[in-house]
Amino acid sequence: MSFASDVKKELTQLEVTDAEAKAELSALVRMNGVISLALGRGMTLDVSTENASIARRIYSLMKRLYDHPLDLFVRKKMRLKKNNVYIVRVSQHAETMLRDLEILGENYEMIRTLNSDMTGDENLARAYLRGAFLAGGSINHPKTSSYHLEIYSLYENHNQALRDLANRFELNAKTLERKKGHILYMKESEKISDFLKLIGATRGMLEFEDARIIKDMRNSVNRLVNCETANLNKTVGAALRQVENIKFLERTVGLDVLPKKLREIAELRVTHQDVSLQELGEMLESGPISKSGINHRLRKIDQIAERVRSGDEIASS
Repeated sequence: MSFASDVKKELTQLEVTDAEAKAELSALVRMNGVISLALGRGMTLDVSTENASIARRIYSLMKRLYDHPLDLFVRKKMRLKKNNVYIVRVSQHAETMLRDLEILGENYEMIRTLNSDMTGDENLARAYLRGAFLAGGSINHPKTSSYHLEIYSLYENHNQALRDLANRFELNAKTLERKKGHILYMKESEKISDFLKLIGATRGMLEFEDARIIKDMRNSVNRLVNCETANLNKTVGAALRQVENIKFLERTVGLDVLPKKLREIAELRVTHQDVSLQELGEMLESGPISKSGINHRLRKIDQIAERVRSGDEIASS
């Protein structure tokens, strides 16, 4: 089972008040419901999902709030992934339910915005966002390369209403138009974690946080190792250049042309090519000097080597 499926299963097991149940069901029906009209039968509402736990949740919420006759069908998708599709059907009093959920207007228009009760009450807002995630949400497992949570909505005005509702909780949610609809999405790990907590997925949030912390620690270690490797490569490269310049001077003009302090460090560098600058400084017979002092003398040797390569005469010390 995927991380998203685990989160949704957890959400379907939450205990909620009647008002919260209505807000959650409103999102589920608005986003996953299909209305049909037939002569002699009136209005029928089908709410479909590929998730069995969500289908049971829809069924139980409808029974709890309305106690209308309900049917539950299971069909097999014939294209691509041949998953089961669960359909909760309301054949009687569908219009009453849709009006009560504020999905169907007085003139039979579809309502795609949210009322002030939904947006003004924090618990109802959480419940509606939970229903929206159950209906059209997905989330990457935090172990994957990128953090991503999204909720798909067919209609732009409803998608914008979801964004405004989410951002009431400072989630920094954004919207994007897709080929067949619109999505609300979040990519910041902290905001995704806050969203999971907000809608009641406590276990999912804790699992997300555990994986995120481990992932961030690994990334920090990798950055540190890369930094240390880069520094080591830089140090090794500098040491090789120094040794090459000293040997060049020895072959061409001899090390005796160097001042005593430079000659001493040149001989030590060639003899001890693998030691650090600090260790070189501690080996000097004339007395230890700092790492920066050693570095300064080696740069002087590099400059003298470049002058010799350029044909300049070097006076003996």
